[in-house]
Amino acid sequence: MPISPMDEFLAHQTSETFDHVHTSDRNFYDRFYFNCHPSSDELFLITGLGQYPNLGVTDAFVSISHGDQHTVVRASRELGSDRFDTSVGPLRVEVLEGLMKLRVVCEPNEWGVAFDMTFTGTVPAQEEPKTFQRQHGRVTSDVSRFAQVGTWQGTLEVAGRTYEVTPDRWKGARDRSWGVRGVGEAEPPGIRIKNVMEGTAGFFHQWMPMQFDDFLIKVQFDELFDGTRIQEEAVKIYNLGVDKPEEPLGRPDADITYIPGTREIERAVIKLAPPGGGERRITSTPLRTVYLKAGTGYMPHEGWGHGYYQGPLKVEGLHFDMSTQAKRSEWAALNETLARFELDTGEVAYGLHENLVIGTYHPHGFDAPDRMAP
Repeated sequence: MPISPMDEFLAHQTSETFDHVHTSDRNFYDRFYFNCHPSSDELFLITGLGQYPNLGVTDAFVSISHGDQHTVVRASRELGSDRFDTSVGPLRVEVLEGLMKLRVVCEPNEWGVAFDMTFTGTVPAQEEPKTFQRQHGRVTSDVSRFAQVGTWQGTLEVAGRTYEVTPDRWKGARDRSWGVRGVGEAEPPGIRIKNVMEGTAGFFHQWMPMQFDDFLIKVQFDELFDGTRIQEEAVKIYNLGVDKPEEPLGRPDADITYIPGTREIERAVIKLAPPGGGERRITSTPLRTVYLKAGTGYMPHEGWGHGYYQGPLKVEGLHFDMSTQAKRSEWAALNETLARFELDTGEVAYGLHENLVIGTYHPHGFDAPDRMAP
């Protein structure tokens, strides 16, 4: 149990040094996530960095949708004992001011992606409802998370172009999550295969931080294969400096039109039921999608996944052709969709509409894992 710089702080939660967490579960993780866009459909950037203390690995990635291409740079190394070291190859994250200001960097590399950008929150960081699931007696998800929207400033290079990133139009969201969820090389499914065979393995996920000029509307909900809801949130949060309390927006639902032959969103209408009565509607129109299945590690790809051991250090770059729907559908699963959100009162926002429909999901007619929209 070597000591590290984190052990200097009066923040211990167990009797162990900071390089050990409270559980020996291999699936414990700790992760940064960021997205960035210029309030238009020109490009969409997703980047993240995770540590997996019980797997001895840390990894990071950036994926940029620009033109008809996805460019991915990904890196993995052995974690070691210094969890203050949030760098992996050319990628790193620096906390400049907790819960408010962070810097993300990708050093220049042979794949033509580089950036040095600082995120500054425009709303307070928002703690989300805790995620907890147990399957056949085993805890499969036990996750804490907070999220925040804000502005970006710095420089970004991709595909031979250099962008001056300024806070007047470059915006985005971030989250921090930690706990237990599936990471590392796959384990044998054991009794879990029974759910697949019986057609009861399925998950529906929607996560939308909608960044309007003066406020955030944040909507999320998760459901199981039969529509059983296991988590939900809908809240309006005013920008820092606006002296108004948070406003609960009731139960969220979505009417989704899918692109034929896919499970990708063509258009969605988000319905909210505020406690005071009435219904609010928000139209979500997709502009551009980063497909996290394509090389980022969120889903295994060519032996690369979150927490997979790649050796002392490994850095790779990948390019994906996304010029046709057929090519995009190959990678569609966990979709980071940049969307234009329009309130029924006329206000417009840009932001992430994260969406996933995997396995069986009866409410939308996906009665088998390979069933697509008509």
